[in-house]
Amino acid sequence: MLRQLNQELTITTQGPGFTRLGAAINRVIAEAALQQGLCVALALHTSCSLTINENADPRVLADLEAYLRDLVPRTRPYQHDDEGPDDMPAHIRTALTGVSLILPINGGRLQLGTWQEVYLWEHRDTPHRRHIALHLIGS
Repeated sequence: MLRQLNQELTITTQGPGFTRLGAAINRVIAEAALQQGLCVALALHTSCSLTINENADPRVLADLEAYLRDLVPRTRPYQHDDEGPDDMPAHIRTALTGVSLILPINGGRLQLGTWQEVYLWEHRDTPHRRHIALHLIGS
């Protein structure tokens, strides 16, 4: 029998960069006692992203951050700058990288590759409280 669960994670970021989410999502899956199914994750913000990437070599994440910083400079004159010079670049970065993921659940946990992790990617300069909606469906 299929069951569904909606839950929201609250994550505090430290400013620009990556925050691991896999363990927190796996706790929700364990509490729901799901063995097989899907997890839909949605960042409820327009200035951070969700992504799956390398979990072993931190240079990968540093290179991603540097690349996106070069691609979307904060020094360009943007019309939308109500919340500071990092505001519009954060919106552009989010549009390029995405706010949702569909993740398989297998064996009571996220089914990820050996070197994969789910991350919240903060695009703002200062720490923020971020909310991630999770919708789990499975058995």
